[in-house]
Amino acid sequence: MPELSISTITGASDLECWDAYVDGHPDSTFFHRAGWYKVLPAAMGHRPYYLWAHDEEGSVKGIMPLFQVKSFLFGNNLVSIPMGVYGGAIGDTPEIQSELELAAANLARELEVDSLEVRNVLPSQTEWPRKSMHSTFIKEIADNDADNLALVKYKQRAVVRKALKMGFTTEFKEEYELDEFFYAYSTSVRNLGTPVFSKSYFRALKIAFGDDCEIVSIKKDGELHCALVSFYFKDHVLPFYGGGLPVSRKSKAMDFMYFDQMCRAGRRGIRYYDFGRSKNDSGPYNYKRHWGFEPTPLNYEYYLVKSEQLPDLNPQSAKYAMMIETWKKLPLWLSQAMGPVVSKYLG
Repeated sequence: MPELSISTITGASDLECWDAYVDGHPDSTFFHRAGWYKVLPAAMGHRPYYLWAHDEEGSVKGIMPLFQVKSFLFGNNLVSIPMGVYGGAIGDTPEIQSELELAAANLARELEVDSLEVRNVLPSQTEWPRKSMHSTFIKEIADNDADNLALVKYKQRAVVRKALKMGFTTEFKEEYELDEFFYAYSTSVRNLGTPVFSKSYFRALKIAFGDDCEIVSIKKDGELHCALVSFYFKDHVLPFYGGGLPVSRKSKAMDFMYFDQMCRAGRRGIRYYDFGRSKNDSGPYNYKRHWGFEPTPLNYEYYLVKSEQLPDLNPQSAKYAMMIETWKKLPLWLSQAMGPVVSKYLG
């Protein structure tokens, strides 16, 4: 293997080169993009360490995005990447990927973190312990509405047909029009007992990723039912942050929202609908299967430094049960104020 030099990026020109590599690599994901280097420090306070490998001629041969996430409650960890479903190293060869992972482990020791977490889809060549608590759901979509409807399983197809007759409209929003989305999303996650991310985080996403970050509100007769923030990358669309008001349960507005997006994306040439990560055998996991999506297990790997056991942030764990039930009862304004203090360590 040619001589490699591994270092961290240092400036704006490096970010442009980084994204050029990401755009050209077949295994890259939206979460490898350089925009996160700006978003997460500004909105969450996480310190970035973007490792990249160069050959003797200075050509980029591999990358690995990392962030240090320090919390009094949840410890001090190095993650690739927080908020992301996917992450890890990508390189021209498996050997270069391994060199980046070794460099990340060395960095974790230098920083004296509790652990290094690498959010891989497929297992790497390391022998690090791993968790497979989550699965992702990706399916090819068609370029016309009728074929997309046929791809949905029978029972869910009936729900979608009903939703299509409700007279919903889709409104597209900019970064200065976040109030509707934030109201729907924060209401939804509060009702689930989950701390909400800050409004400034969603604004930063839209500013950083522009047209590749889509914000929509779904309404009926002018009344907001649900809203969604999605990401576009190459030939994939990822509906990432969705939330519905109580009225959306009966109206099936969120079923309309997802199907409407599938169809819009298919018509513009997007090939894959990435329904995102869900905990195995959870409600969202089964909901996605009802749409006709099959799970692909995720292999999150850990290099333990100061910690002697794998991190446990599973909301289904008994130790979080009381916290979740208490959060569900908070006034919305209080959950919106307190949520970002906690949620930035949970993504």
